Amino acid sequence: MLETLLNRPVASDCLDYIPLLPDDSIHCMVSDIPYGISLDRWDVLHPNQNSALLGQSPAQVGKYGFKRRGKPIQGWSSKDRDIPRHYQQWCTTWADLLYPKLKDGASVFVFGARRTLHRAILALEDSGLLLKDVLAWEKPIAHYRAQRLSEILRRRGLSEEAAQWQGWRLGNLAPRWEPIAWFFKPYDYTITDNVLHNEVGAIHTAVCQVDGKNPSNVLRHWFERDEPRVHEAQKPLRLIEFLIQLTTCENHVVLDPFLGSGTTAVACQRLKRGFVGCDIDPANIERAWTRLGGHDTVATGD
Repeated sequence: MLETLLNRPVASDCLDYIPLLPDDSIHCMVSDIPYGISLDRWDVLHPNQNSALLGQSPAQVGKYGFKRRGKPIQGWSSKDRDIPRHYQQWCTTWADLLYPKLKDGASVFVFGARRTLHRAILALEDSGLLLKDVLAWEKPIAHYRAQRLSEILRRRGLSEEAAQWQGWRLGNLAPRWEPIAWFFKPYDYTITDNVLHNEVGAIHTAVCQVDGKNPSNVLRHWFERDEPRVHEAQKPLRLIEFLIQLTTCENHVVLDPFLGSGTTAVACQRLKRGFVGCDIDPANIERAWTRLGGHDTVATGD
């Protein structure tokens, strides 16, 4: 079955796709999973249908950085506060399916949001994986979405209060980094024995050096000048390549069950690794095929 899925992006729900993979067949998983922060419809992973979700407040109309809201406009209800728990439950559903497909010692890299990644970590740990580290991907630029409190008050006609709160903002600090949780599947003997048996578990620092030095857990890879940007949550190709080269060898098989526009697939193609992966959105699979220089039709999991 693995041969029929290899190097072939598939339009499928990961809950249907992962069970198709043979047990003990995956050397590494690299995936920019949904963050559960309601970035868009595909990222709403809870049953709460609060009508304000993904809307705008009056002060945000016309501002691109505030195009969508990840929380209700009128504040948080008790059901809204259940959203993180629903996200953790969603992560558990696919993590339990993933575990037997991994080789012992295989690495799993999961991108996440700073305020929801802990839920994904708990889910993957409960599935049996062990957390190795949390890497920090540092970005050279970040969109700053904090509104000026004084301007909001001034538009309300509260000039005295606006002067009092001059210099204050509503929001967070500029998000200059994102976390990447690094897990591995436990192995039976020593790490050296596992490397000899499964070819995973060690890190290839020689090919991942930065300015002639061994890499750290702070990563600064960014988009190449001519790299296509076809998905709003897309990650740099060099970043994905770094993670793959660090933990796998040529001809190893890398999984991405949330393939998006296919960056993991393209990285595997360039690095001579095999890939298996799916995305629930057929439009994303079309983009992945295009980036791979491949087919005009979408492969489906049917």
